[in-house]
Amino acid sequence: MTDRRPPEDHPFAEFFSEPEQPATRREARVQTPSRRSRSHRTGGRGPRRWVVPLIVTVVIIGLLGGAGIFLVNTFGTQVQAMFAGKESDDYTGSGTGEVMFVINSGDDGSVIADNLQAADVVKSSGAFYDLLLKSDPVFQPGTYKLASQMSSKAALDALQDPANKVDYTATIPEGTTAANVLQILADATGMPLADFQAAAANYVALGVPAEAPSIEGYLFPATYTFQPGQTPTDMLQAMVTRTFQSLDAAGVAPDDRYRVLTLAALIQKEAGSNDDMYKVSRVFLNRIADGMNLQSDATVAYGAGHTNVETTQAERDDASNPYNTYANPGLPVGPISNPGDVAIDAALHPADGPWLYFVTVNLDTGETVFSTTVEEHDAAVQQLQEWWAAHPEYQ
Repeated sequence: MTDRRPPEDHPFAEFFSEPEQPATRREARVQTPSRRSRSHRTGGRGPRRWVVPLIVTVVIIGLLGGAGIFLVNTFGTQVQAMFAGKESDDYTGSGTGEVMFVINSGDDGSVIADNLQAADVVKSSGAFYDLLLKSDPVFQPGTYKLASQMSSKAALDALQDPANKVDYTATIPEGTTAANVLQILADATGMPLADFQAAAANYVALGVPAEAPSIEGYLFPATYTFQPGQTPTDMLQAMVTRTFQSLDAAGVAPDDRYRVLTLAALIQKEAGSNDDMYKVSRVFLNRIADGMNLQSDATVAYGAGHTNVETTQAERDDASNPYNTYANPGLPVGPISNPGDVAIDAALHPADGPWLYFVTVNLDTGETVFSTTVEEHDAAVQQLQEWWAAHPEYQ
C-alpha cells in the first residue's frame, strides 16, 4: 500500500502520524491511563480531531470576509430564536387595563382560548389551551373582569376567581309576585327600581297579551344571569320569553296562555305542596263547573294590596276588587303570581276527584284537607282556627 503520509517537514505532519502500538499486552495494560488520569486528559489527544475542521472553517470565513460574519450572525440569531420560541408564545404578568370577557353557555376550552387571544387577553390560544389540559378547570358562564396581555396562568386564575365575575344573578322563586320580582332584579343589578317598574308598565311591548291587566304571571320563576349593559327591558323580555317557552313546552296554545296562567298562578299561591297542586286545580275547576264562586282568600288579598293569609269580611264583600273571587264568579281578572312548570301542568292536568273545598290546616307544613261537603270543610276550618290560635305570629 502506498504511504500517503506527508513528508516529515510538512507543517501538519504530526497530525497524520500513526500512534505507536505497544510491544506486548503487558505494556499496553500498564500504559492504559486510570479513570482519574483520563479525566484530566480531556484536552489532550482527543480534541486534536477538531483542529483541521476548525482551521478550515476559519480559512473559509476569512475568505468570505463580511459574508462569513453575516452567516455566523444569522445562524446565531436563528438558534437564539429557536430556544426563545416558547417564551414568546405567552405574555408575562397580570396585564394592564380592563377587558370584560364573556364565557357563553356551551363554550369549551378551545373556544375560550381562541376568544381570549382575539381579545388580546392572552398572546397565544395554544399556550392557554395547553395550560387547560394540565389543570382541567371548570368554567362558569358569565362576564369576567380581566386585563389586556395577561400571562396564560394569570388569565386562568382570574377566570376561576368568583370575585372577577361581574354579571348579575337573580333567582325568582315560584309564586313570587311581579312587584317582588322587580325588587329582586333591582337589588341584584343595583339599577333603580323605578326603571324596572317603567319597563314592566309597558308589558304589551314585551309580548304579554293586551287582555292581561299587568305583567303579572309572565315573569317566569327561575335563576337568571344577566350581563352588564342589559337594560331592565332586556331582562323582563328574557323572563317573558322564558314563560312562553314553558307554555309552548306544555302544549298551551297562544290563545289559551292568559287563561292557563291565571289558573296556574292561583294554584301556585293556594297549594301547600307540588302534589296538592293537582287536587287544588280540580277543586277550582269543579267549582266553576258547578257555578260556584272560587272564594280564594289569596285572590282577595292580592287585589286588596297585601299578602296576609287571612282576609276581612269587608274585603271579601268588596265586589269592586276585580280579583275578589268571593264576590265575583269565575277566575280572577288575571294572574296573582308567577307560576312555575308544576303549577302550569296542574292547570292542564288536574287530579280526578269530587272535591269542592280545601283548606290548609298547618301553615308550617302546608298540610291541606280536601273536602266534598260543607260539613267536612267546616271541620277542617276549625282545625285551622286552632292552629292559628297556637301561632299568633302568622296573623
